[in-house]
Formats: sequence, structure tokens, C-alpha cells
Amino acid sequence: MTPPKTILLLSGLSGAGKTTALKTLEDMGWEVVDNLPLVLLDRLLDTPLPAGHAGADERPLALGIDARTRGFDANAIVQRIKALRERHGHDIETLFLDCSGTELERRFAETRRRHPLALDRPAADGIARERELTEPLRRWATQVIDTTGFTSNSLQQEIRSRFSRERLSDPVLTILSFGFSRGVPRNADLMFDMRFLRNPHWDADLRPKTGQDPDVAAYIQADPAYEEAVGKIEDLLATLLPRYSEGGKAYITVAFGCTGGKHRSVHVAERVANYLQDAGFSPTVLHRNIESTPQDSLEKRRPGGPKAIS
Repeated sequence: MTPPKTILLLSGLSGAGKTTALKTLEDMGWEVVDNLPLVLLDRLLDTPLPAGHAGADERPLALGIDARTRGFDANAIVQRIKALRERHGHDIETLFLDCSGTELERRFAETRRRHPLALDRPAADGIARERELTEPLRRWATQVIDTTGFTSNSLQQEIRSRFSRERLSDPVLTILSFGFSRGVPRNADLMFDMRFLRNPHWDADLRPKTGQDPDVAAYIQADPAYEEAVGKIEDLLATLLPRYSEGGKAYITVAFGCTGGKHRSVHVAERVANYLQDAGFSPTVLHRNIESTPQDSLEKRRPGGPKAIS
């Protein structure tokens, strides 16, 4: 009998990022197999590696499976994985990549690809059908990532932070900046609104820059409320994060929002991440809207002035 392996079953909706996730795992040293018929899974696990591959069998295995896989039956897959876990003692996790229907339709339209379950119908029909077919896998998944607001790069970072083989006993801590005008993140555990700080958007020289630029940082720091407010947030996180860890929480996302997601939230997220790193944490920083185009109509009001023209 082969020794137990670490196995990740990765499934989800077409267009939600499965290919990107599998490629990232492969780059991290995982053995990756996509769309393997389930009847061949036992044979794969029992097949010895060729000579000269000593130690390679210790690599974790990622299996990509979706509604296109031959013989796809979500309930049967759940039962088969349970049986493998009981029979061989394999450490099996399941990850489901979800995404909103509207965003999936946009992605298919943008890439000019047809949905695999709606080759001669609107993409919305295929999305609805696939969501129905895969619902048992989503319910059973040990982890779910909603990629609605993700770029390819941010999904790669999320996969790396969740499935790195280092520091597995520590919670995965993500510091996220975002713009309220572009939607609230779904995965945030703690969220802080930075819109009370003076807004660099209304300075013509600072508008095209981001919160990572020193002159933007200096502008934000000059706000009389800045130091006290951000300092109290840092103290609060230093108190709360160890408690989350003690409670067994595996993933913690702390989000900082401003109107557009380019200036205030970016700067504060960077500062807080540096503070937490000095305090012994290992945060991953994601800036969701840093590349978005500034728009006066989104920023609502000029400081001390009339409502912006929209």
C-alpha cells in the first residue's frame, strides 16, 4: 500500500480561476493533475514513481475536477473521496472556487470563450446549470474562495498564502485595501473605513499616484486624526489577532477601505502590515483597486466644497 498523501481536490465554476490556481500550485512544487476521470484515481495513487524520483512521492497532489470531467457526478465524487480518506488515510482537503454570475458572464464575454455547458446558448444558461451540478461539492468543500473581485495576480497570492507548506500552524493573515465605490470585499473578517482622512484625490499632483508614493503618504499623515486613529487600529489588531489564532481560525483578512481604493486605504494597509510584521506576524498585502482609474464622480465631494459633478 502506498503511504498516505496530502491531496487537494480543486473544483469550482468555469471561469472562476481553476487553471490559475492549479498552475500556481504546480509552481509551488505540488504534483498537479487536471480533469482526471475519477475511475483512474485509485490507479494514480497506487502507481509507483519512476526510478530517480526519490522523495518526489512526498509532494502534495492537487486534482482539478469540474463539470467537464468524464463521468462527473458531484455526489459520487464526495462519496469516493470519503472512501479514499477512510481506506488509505490520505489527508484530503477540498477547495471550491466560486464567483458571481455577473462577473463570470463578463469574463466569458471579455475572453470571447464559450461556456463549456452552453456551447450554443447564452453563457448565463451554462453558469446556472454548472452551479446546480457542482452545489454538492461547494457544500462539502473545506475551503471556498469567492474570486468575484480577484485579478489573476491576487488569486495567485491567495493560493500561495493558503497552501504554502511553511508556517502551516499559523493563521494566514491578509491585509487588503479596497475602494468602497467598487464594492465591499466578501471575505473580510475585520473592516476599517479610511474615508474620514483627507483625500489625495483632490490634489491634482497626487491624483494619478497611489498610497505607496511618499508624497501621497505625507499628505495623508498630515491629517490631524491620522496618527491617533491608525495607532488605535494597530493596538486593536495586536490584541485581537492572537485571540483569533488561539481560537483555531485558519484565515484572517483585515480590510481597509477608502472611496476609490488607490490612496488612503493603500497607505494605511501598508503601514499596518509593516507594524504587524514587526510584531511577529506574517501578513500578505493585497491592493484590490490600486490600478483602477481615478474618477471624480466616485469621490463624491471635494473637501469643503460642493458636490462633485457627475
